[in-house]
Formats: sequence, structure tokens, C-alpha cells
Amino acid sequence: MITENKPEISIVVPLFNEKDSLKELHKKISDVMIKNGEPYEIIFIDDGSTDDSFEYLKKIYEDDKNVRVFRLQRNYGKSAALSTGFKNAKGEVIITIDADLQDDPEEIPNLLKKINDGYDLVSGWKMDRKDPFIKIVSSKFFNFITRLLTGLKIHDINCGLKAYRRKVTENIKVYGELHRYIPALAKVEGFKIDEVKVRHHPRKYGKSKYGVTRFFKGFTDLLTVLYISRFTTRPMHLFGLAGLIFFIIGFIINLLLTIWWFKGQGIGNRPLFFLGILLMIFGIQLFSIGLLGEMIANIRKNDENYIFKDILQ
Repeated sequence: MITENKPEISIVVPLFNEKDSLKELHKKISDVMIKNGEPYEIIFIDDGSTDDSFEYLKKIYEDDKNVRVFRLQRNYGKSAALSTGFKNAKGEVIITIDADLQDDPEEIPNLLKKINDGYDLVSGWKMDRKDPFIKIVSSKFFNFITRLLTGLKIHDINCGLKAYRRKVTENIKVYGELHRYIPALAKVEGFKIDEVKVRHHPRKYGKSKYGVTRFFKGFTDLLTVLYISRFTTRPMHLFGLAGLIFFIIGFIINLLLTIWWFKGQGIGNRPLFFLGILLMIFGIQLFSIGLLGEMIANIRKNDENYIFKDILQ
């Protein structure tokens, strides 16, 4: 099937060293989209694969004109691959799916149905995961902490199978490893978010990219998201308050020591004396960082872009 019109739906597939699954994945996606009946495109983003993934992609591209392929110079990471897909997608609805065949392309119509119900972002929920025990447990804990801190009521924030309206992908900046938190970033901007239960399959080819370091990176990225969502435009509320607290604690400590000094007690060799000075200096530094952040945020206010939900004119 060759699509002549502008595609309504873009399927974005980020991949790294997944040559064995590509042919089967392409066929499954194509079968689903042909049955769906709307114009579509499939965008493969080869994130610097070191196996023969690109050779397989070239063959798929030659056989199917609905396919587009972007090959990155090196392995930049999943966020970079997704960002590339979002920038180059032509569809009004964008579906993302991992290339390892664990997510089922037959779930795509269920995501589209939710989008048609009025949601801006729909995330898959791998309720019955087919992964190693440690990965399942760590994922549940990770999702619980994310729900607790962000207030986002979905169960599987890092599921690769998601559907977006174009306005979401155009207004959410994805960099570093923030792809895990696109729903949280979308929530901050006021987009309507929901989830659907999706089937999950055991890994058929290759090996998982999951590791302990990714678990810790996930939590550092969560701190980044919390800062972006709450303090980007008001850094003094974070750094200024923390600095003031440290300064006051240090000041109280040194005030008490000063009173003892007037009473004739030596304080020069007391560790508490140095702790008080350290806390005061640290407090002043944090307060200064907050002040500088406010100055930068104030300069950027004139360039800030706001997202419109509707325009009547």
C-alpha cells in the first residue's frame, strides 16, 4: 500500500541493535495500519546501531514507501531518537513503539480510540509484564515514587507504547533521558492524559538494555522534572528558601556560641563553631544562586511561549 496523501498517523520506532526483530515488527505494524484504513507512515530512528540494523532498514524502505528511516551518527540515547522522530513526523497523531517486539502493534487501535475520545496523550500500561523479576519490582517502585511526587495517576510511565496528538510533541522538549517523563511534562502543560492496558510479550530477540545505572538515572531525571515543573520560573522559591534556612541555622549556632564567649568560655576550637560558619556561607551561596536564577528567568520571560488550547478570532 502506497500512501499518496499526507499521513494522518505517524508510527515512530526508536531502535538500537534490533536487527532480528525489524522485519517482523514492520509487518505487524503494516498489517495493523492497513486494516485501520487511515494514511500512515512508519519512521524508524536508528540510534547509532552497531549491528546490521540499518541494512535491514534499507531493505524495508525499498519495499515499502510508507517507511522513512533516520540513522543517527552515534548512539545518542532514546530521548534523542524520539525527539528526531517527533520533529520529522508528518501525522496529526504520533504513536511510539519500541523495536524489541515486547509491545504489541495490535494495541495501536486501542490507543487511537482513546485519542479520538479527546485525550492528548495516551500511555500503555503493561499490567502483566513479561520481564525479569528484578525489572518488574524496580519498575513498580519507580512508578509509585513518580506518581507520588508528580501527581500523575498512571501506572506505567515508561511504557514505550504511547499515542500523542501533534500539539503535545511540538510543545514538549525531550532531551537527556527525559523520555521517561513525557507524560509528567505534558501534565505540567495541562494536556489531557490517560492510559490503556496493553499486552506485553517476552523478549524474543537480543538482550534488554536495562541496567542498574538506568534505575539511578531515572531518579535523577525525576528530580530534573520536578524542578522544571515547579521552579523553572521561580528558582528563588527553591534555592532562596533553602539558603535562608541554612543561614538561619548557622546564625543561631554562632549566636549561642557568641553568648558563651561573653561568659568566658572558649569557642575557637569547637567543631560547632566551624559548622555554624559553614552553614551561613552555604546559605548565602544558595540564596545567591536563587537570585541569579531569578534574574535569568526574568530575562527569559519575554521569550516565553504559551500553549493555546483554543483560539477564537
